[in-house]
Amino acid sequence: MVTKAKNNKSFVPIPMDTFRSFKHKNFKLFFYGQSISLLGNWIQKTAVIWLVYRLTGSSLFLGIVSFVSLIPTLILSPYAGSYIDRHNRFKIINVLQRIAMVQAGTLAAIVYFKVNNVWLIILLTLIQGMSDAFEVTCRQSLMVEMVDDKADLPNAIALNSTMTNLARIVGPAIAGILLSTFGEDFCFISNFVSYIPVLICLGLMRLSIQATPKFEQNIWNGLKEGLNYITSDKEIIGLIGLLAASSLMVIPFTTLVPIFAKEIYHGNAGTFSLFESAIGAGSVISAVFMAQLKGPGRLVQITIVSSLVFGSGVLLVAVSQNLLITLLGMVLSGAGMIAQISSINTYIQMHVPPEMRGRAVSYFVMSYLGVIPIGSLIIGVVTEYLEVRKVVAAEGILALIAVAVYMIYRRRQQLYKADNNLIKTV
Repeated sequence: MVTKAKNNKSFVPIPMDTFRSFKHKNFKLFFYGQSISLLGNWIQKTAVIWLVYRLTGSSLFLGIVSFVSLIPTLILSPYAGSYIDRHNRFKIINVLQRIAMVQAGTLAAIVYFKVNNVWLIILLTLIQGMSDAFEVTCRQSLMVEMVDDKADLPNAIALNSTMTNLARIVGPAIAGILLSTFGEDFCFISNFVSYIPVLICLGLMRLSIQATPKFEQNIWNGLKEGLNYITSDKEIIGLIGLLAASSLMVIPFTTLVPIFAKEIYHGNAGTFSLFESAIGAGSVISAVFMAQLKGPGRLVQITIVSSLVFGSGVLLVAVSQNLLITLLGMVLSGAGMIAQISSINTYIQMHVPPEMRGRAVSYFVMSYLGVIPIGSLIIGVVTEYLEVRKVVAAEGILALIAVAVYMIYRRRQQLYKADNNLIKTV
C-alpha cells in the first residue's frame, strides 16, 4: 500500500502490514497505555541516576542502583512464572501496575519534599525491580491473549520491542529537558502520572482468559514442573542457553559505551548520546523487520543470523578506528541484539501450551534481564585490568563462538531425532 504525496510528484511507501496487530483492540489499547508508561519509566530511571550521583558523587552508588533494579529478575522470575500460571494473568498485571504507581508516587513525594535519603531511593528501586520481575513475565505471557489471530503474534511482539526501544531513546532525552527546565521532582511526578493512561487502557480491555487449571501441587512443585518442561524441550533449552550466553558475555558491552565516547573518541555527552542513539536505531530497524514476519517458520534461522550480526557488530566496534564505522557497528549490534531477543521470545510463546506459558516466559526473562547485571559486573571488573577495546573484541568473539556452539548443538539434536525416526520406521 502506498500513500500519494500532496504535490503528486512522489509516493511514500507505508508498510501498513507492520501494524496489523492494531486490528486487535486489546493489543492496541495495551500498546497505547504502555507507550506512555514506558516513557515515564525511562524518565524516572534517568532522573534516579542523576539524583543519586548528585547526592553521593559516587560511581559505586550508581552501580548499586543499577544492580538492585535488575537482580530481582534473576532471583524471582522462575517463581513469578509459576505463580502467574496458577492465577489470572490479567488481574495480576492490573495489581502490578497499581503497585508500580504507588512506588512511583512514593518516590515523587520524597523528592518533592526533599527527603534526600539515598538508601530510601535504593530501597524503592529494589521494590520496583521486584515488581518488574513479575510484571515483565506477566506482560509477555499475556501477549498471546491480546492477539486473536496467532499468526499476528510475531508482529505484536516485534511492535512491543519497537515501543520499548523508542522509549529507551526518547525517555532519557525528555528527562534531560525536564531536569534542566523543571527540576528532578517534575520527572518523578511525570512517571507517577503516566500510570493513569495504563490503568484506563487496562480498564477498557476485554480479555477472554482461559480458566486457570487447579493445581494440586504447591507452587514450588509447579516451579519444578516448569523447569522439567523447559529442559525436556531441546529446541527451547538451546535457545534459552544462547540468550543466556549473550546476556552474560555480549549484551553488557553497552555498559562500556561511555568509555568509547569519552576516552577513545575524546567526546562528551553528545558523543555518548550519538552512540546510544545508534544502538537504539539499529534496535528499531530490527524490530520493524520482525514485525513483518507471519508465523513461526523462520524464527530459529533468524535467531542464528541475528546472533551472527550481533557478534559481528560488537567486534566491528572493538576494532574500528573511525567514528562512522564505529557507529555502523553500534547499529548492527543493536539490530542483531533485538532480533535475537525478539525471535527467541516469539518462538517460546508460540510453542508452549497455555498452562506452561508463564513459567516458560519466566525462564526467558531470567536468561535475558536476570543475567545482564551479572555480566555487567564481570565486564566492569575485567575492564579495570584490560584495555576496553580488547574486552569488547573478546565479547564479539565470544558471541560468534556461542552461535557456533548452538549450531553444533542443534545439528546434533536434528541427527538424533532423525535416527530415532528411522529406528521407529524399521
